[in-house]
Amino acid sequence: MNDTPGWTSPGSAPSGGQEGSGIPRPASPADVNGSTSQWSKDQPPAGRWTPPTGQTPPPGPGRNWGAPPPGAQWGRPPAAKPGVVPLRPLGVGEILDGSVKTLRSYWRTILPITAALAVLAQVTHTLVQRYLVPAPPPLSSDATPAEELDQLVESARSSLIGLGPDTVVALVVLTVSSALLAVVAGRAVLGRPISPGTAWREARPHLPRLLGLTLLLAVMGAGIMLVGLLPGLVIGGGPGMALAAVGGLGALLVNIWLMVRFSLASPALILERGGIVQALKRSAKLVRGSWWRIFGITLLIQLLTNVFTLIISIPFIAIGFVVDGEALSALSSGSAETFGWPFLIVTGIGGVITGAVTYPISAGVTVLLYVDQRIRREALDLELIRAADRPDPGPAPGDKAVGG
Repeated sequence: MNDTPGWTSPGSAPSGGQEGSGIPRPASPADVNGSTSQWSKDQPPAGRWTPPTGQTPPPGPGRNWGAPPPGAQWGRPPAAKPGVVPLRPLGVGEILDGSVKTLRSYWRTILPITAALAVLAQVTHTLVQRYLVPAPPPLSSDATPAEELDQLVESARSSLIGLGPDTVVALVVLTVSSALLAVVAGRAVLGRPISPGTAWREARPHLPRLLGLTLLLAVMGAGIMLVGLLPGLVIGGGPGMALAAVGGLGALLVNIWLMVRFSLASPALILERGGIVQALKRSAKLVRGSWWRIFGITLLIQLLTNVFTLIISIPFIAIGFVVDGEALSALSSGSAETFGWPFLIVTGIGGVITGAVTYPISAGVTVLLYVDQRIRREALDLELIRAADRPDPGPAPGDKAVGG
């Protein structure tokens, strides 16, 4: 029994020809010949095969292996490319390039969304650090071990106070950006335009389930870390600290393994319109046998985004120190309360710029990894070719089509 779902174009309702399975029906001649194709102009060059060597053509008139038939080529057919990536198994460079092309081609749709989310995250972080997080107690060099432990506990409490609101906003931002950008990337693979309003309307019904998926994974990771640390914390002392370190390391490795195993659940939930459990199972099935490859690509993208964030942030931090004379003293004291508003505003602008760019690239890589795994395992490229040849229903009335 084949339990593999097909490609469900974001925003399209199941038709009678799909029988509710999400598998698109084959394109009819009227669909293909009676519609205008929206294939990308950036197509791969035509490939060629050389004639077989070391063999003699079979006897008989008209049988010549040394030349292709009239109007044909000896060659592997080039991969179809209706959108930002060719429809075949993708390399690491093609996945990253496809994510950047999605941002470049659909920037009118993507940047307003990601910029608004980045502003929300940055404003929340700035206000929390400015007004909510208490200043950490100063560390004294002549403090007793008990006093040092109290100081560390107080510092950890201060960090957790700021981490709570930031985490809530980060979950909301991650949920909304993942849903919207999965819809946009799904259209980008087919080379079809989409407006911000259409992207929001198509992603909005999936937000509750995607938020539940995000919360489930976060709670799962926190629970695993707590289980790893709890025995050592209960024992206490030197042996307890050693046991907590070993348990924490083991819990971290388990969390990394699960993070990669379920890394494709978000695009599976959006593009296949399944439930939370179904999305987790689909991700586990697609990742099976390719864990190290997906882990390497994810780690590489994370490193690249961190380097990009650092490159963009350093000039804004330097400008913040120039325009705010109190920033250096605040840095030496370690208190966010003494940072002036000029420094916070300038560095916040840098954070918004980096967030607006890194959100879509990271989400695009995740969607393209999902597409790549389905092409490798389930021949999704054939369904995508049929979907690309069918007429695009186009944007809703009043929407301005962008991208493509």
